[in-house]
Amino acid sequence: MHIYVFEPRDGRIRGLLSELESVGLQPVIIGAHFFYSDLSTLNQKGVDTRAILIGDCPEVTEHIRAIRSSGCRNPVLVMRDFKNSRDASEALDAGADDVMVSPIKGIEVLSRINSIIRRAYGHAAESISVGEITAFFDGRDPLVSGARLKLSNREHAIFQHLALNANKVISKGAIYDAVYGMSDDQPFDKVIDVYICKLRKKIADASPSGHQYIETVYGRGYKFSELETSSKVKLAAYGKAEPLGTVAAR
Repeated sequence: MHIYVFEPRDGRIRGLLSELESVGLQPVIIGAHFFYSDLSTLNQKGVDTRAILIGDCPEVTEHIRAIRSSGCRNPVLVMRDFKNSRDASEALDAGADDVMVSPIKGIEVLSRINSIIRRAYGHAAESISVGEITAFFDGRDPLVSGARLKLSNREHAIFQHLALNANKVISKGAIYDAVYGMSDDQPFDKVIDVYICKLRKKIADASPSGHQYIETVYGRGYKFSELETSSKVKLAAYGKAEPLGTVAAR
């Protein structure tokens, strides 16, 4: 998961980056000019999940207002040096999602970001169930019929974005931006198709029904959803798919 990091004090940046990277976050250092540049790209689907972490400085509330005035809904977290109710209140009122007191731990930052993102996408709980699949929003691998489905880092990043948008069509471009948009070495967007195929196979192999759960919506993108009731198959008692006519004839 990518995260923009603004920490104006050089003496603190190395330790902060190390802590964030220890939990799989991919920090990108930004300067003060970032807040006054064209932030419209942050509004794009797939980019709007990138958190912005702002270190303590006199311009904290100005930076937050600049982000929100541009229409960006990205998670914004503030790191304060000391606990101060008035400063925290000002940051939250300006549009910050959370205020933390340094020193911070990467695992807590990650959990706070995940919490903000899942609520922004309409998910109150830590997970959702789609058919036989339980998808988690806290970094854990999904469960298929109660068994863990081991995913690679890239597979997990793509699946996470599909799960956040469960039962909705999400474009390939949005998935690509969410996973590769800030990478120095960006592959061709066809790589998303490759990973989708891998995910489908893994899910189908692990699923008693053999259902792939990731549908291609031609010309629009992909949709993560459960078995449609209009499907031409029905699950038999032992989890195998049979034609509806065969089942009805029994």
